[in-house]
Amino acid sequence: MGSVWWEWYNSHSLNHSRPHLVEIISSNSVVVSNLTFLNAPAYSIHPVYCSNVHIQNVSISTPPESPYTAGIVPDSSDNVCIEDSNVSIGYDAISLKSGWDQYGITYGRPAEKIHIRRVHLHAFSGSAISFGTEMSGGISNVLIKHVHIFNSNSGIEFRTIKGRGGYVKQIVISNIKMENVHTAISAKGNCGSHPDDKFDPKALPLLNHITLKDIIGTNITIAGNFSGIEESPFTDICLSNITLSTNSVSSTTWECSNVSGFSDSVLPKPCQELSKPSNSSSSSCFYLMSLGEQKSAGL
Repeated sequence: MGSVWWEWYNSHSLNHSRPHLVEIISSNSVVVSNLTFLNAPAYSIHPVYCSNVHIQNVSISTPPESPYTAGIVPDSSDNVCIEDSNVSIGYDAISLKSGWDQYGITYGRPAEKIHIRRVHLHAFSGSAISFGTEMSGGISNVLIKHVHIFNSNSGIEFRTIKGRGGYVKQIVISNIKMENVHTAISAKGNCGSHPDDKFDPKALPLLNHITLKDIIGTNITIAGNFSGIEESPFTDICLSNITLSTNSVSSTTWECSNVSGFSDSVLPKPCQELSKPSNSSSSSCFYLMSLGEQKSAGL
């Protein structure tokens, strides 16, 4: 019965945040399985400050017009497995978070050791898989494989902003199939807002050691959009074996600023910042690739 909350949100009638369908707080050994979640006011499943969470064989949906609704949101949680599920949502299908600004920095609990596999994702106005913007406690050690993304505004998106602090690192994403996606891959350094004016503008987020490989996309408008932060550029972005068939809607397939990395067998050819590797970026790229393969072989 989320529609009344969407109406209040759109009319700016709310003086507080919207509720979630399932909110699991400070818990260990959690299983969410074989359930259907419909029309959440905001998030459908929100494990926060949890360990050892297994979400499997769930179906989640809200209408395309539902504002800023999200499917599965692991928040400052570790050892999380999400698998064999379907999410069709208004904004973000799966979103990894770890706290806002100084609050997240002070609490200091990262989202880490997360494995996502064999999921089908549709995100109407947001992203099928997103990191942030709330990532002040850090996000790391994430393995994502065998994902089908379709009819979405964005496929994979990293979001942050000055004042967040924190980090997003050691991410391996592979074996992704995209269909009818506006922007396939993006990383934005000027995205989101602050909960209040107490944030430290000198708290710069770090985004590095991100590997994306074995990705196929059809009917893509923009292949990639990487807009880093001048004072803290995004580094060690590694792209390998990626083929994205773009449509005729946009004449620009890649957009890049304040970013550096490595690419191999990527079509259309990425921007220059991602085409000329340094020794450090290429070696870390291959290290993360082999690390992701080892982890998936052990699961």
